[in-house]
Amino acid sequence: MSNMKIRIKGNSLRYRLTRPEVERFAETGLVEERVNFGSGVLWYVLCRTDAGELSATFADNRITLYLPVGLVKEWVYTDKVGFEHRMPLNGTEDSLYLLVEKDYTCLDNVAEDQSDHYPNPLLKKML
Repeated sequence: MSNMKIRIKGNSLRYRLTRPEVERFAETGLVEERVNFGSGVLWYVLCRTDAGELSATFADNRITLYLPVGLVKEWVYTDKVGFEHRMPLNGTEDSLYLLVEKDYTCLDNVAEDQSDHYPNPLLKKML
C-alpha cells in the first residue's frame, strides 16, 4: 500500500504521490491505494501506459489514471511537478480534467508525517 492521495471535485481528478511512490512507479509502472468502506472497497491506481496522453477509466470500483511511458522519466528525474490533460468524455461536450503531481510538503503546520514528501520550492522563497 501507499500514501498516494486522490482529490475528486466535479469533473476533475487529481493524484498526488510522495517521493518513494514516484520512485516505485518509475520501477514498477504501478502504484495503488484503497479506501475501505466496510461494504465495499474503492481502489485508485496510477498505471504506466503506452498511450500518448494522460487518461482515466472507472470500472469495478477502480479508478485508474494512466500516465504515458514517455512522460515518466521527465517526471521522475527532473523538477517537473506533474502532468495534466482534459480527457473528452464520449458523446458529450464535457471533459474530465486529469492531474498527476508530486506531493510537496505543506507550508502550514500539519499533523501529517511529511518526511517522504518533496521539499516545497516556495519554502526557499519565504526564507
